[in-house]
Amino acid sequence: MELRDKNGLTEQEFLAAYRPGKYERPSLTADIAVFIVEQERLRLLLVKRGGHPYLGCWALPGGFAKKDESVDETAARELEEETGLAGLPLAQVGLFSKPGRDPRMWVASEAFVSVIPPERIQETRAGDDAADARWFDVERRQENNRITLLFSSGDVSFQAELQRKAALPGAYPSTAAYTVTAGGGLAFDHGEIIAAAMDKIGLL
Repeated sequence: MELRDKNGLTEQEFLAAYRPGKYERPSLTADIAVFIVEQERLRLLLVKRGGHPYLGCWALPGGFAKKDESVDETAARELEEETGLAGLPLAQVGLFSKPGRDPRMWVASEAFVSVIPPERIQETRAGDDAADARWFDVERRQENNRITLLFSSGDVSFQAELQRKAALPGAYPSTAAYTVTAGGGLAFDHGEIIAAAMDKIGLL
């Protein structure tokens, strides 16, 4: 005997009548923070955006998911396409979905983090829609709940200011623990993602 819902429909009948456009749907992306930790030196891989929005700003490698892949597969694919790095162990940091985080449309991003050995620097190259890919030295300064991250690579330097806050009840702590108060040269909410990724691996 087939189960019927309150409207008297079987699952097959319900699915035949279902209209996906009834609800707003976000686009899904993956963003990846790749670090090298060597004694007291911390380095982070960033790409320079080659198109709008945030043209010319620095960002984490990443991009939009395709309909035939999981977000984990998206992260691996986008990382290789934009930086040349492949086969990295990627750990999930959390989902970033604050309204307005992307000026184009409703976009939610699953963030990932990876820590790799220094010798893999030589494999890095800019590709796809990245205008450049560089390793930045990252310096951390903390005063109470205020955090400053200073980024430098050759002739490029900038900083991001963040405020640590209490996590939302029931949420994974690092996805809501930081708010960017001054983004510096970083695109989107990537300052928050970087801080959360650093928190995930015990660097904040």
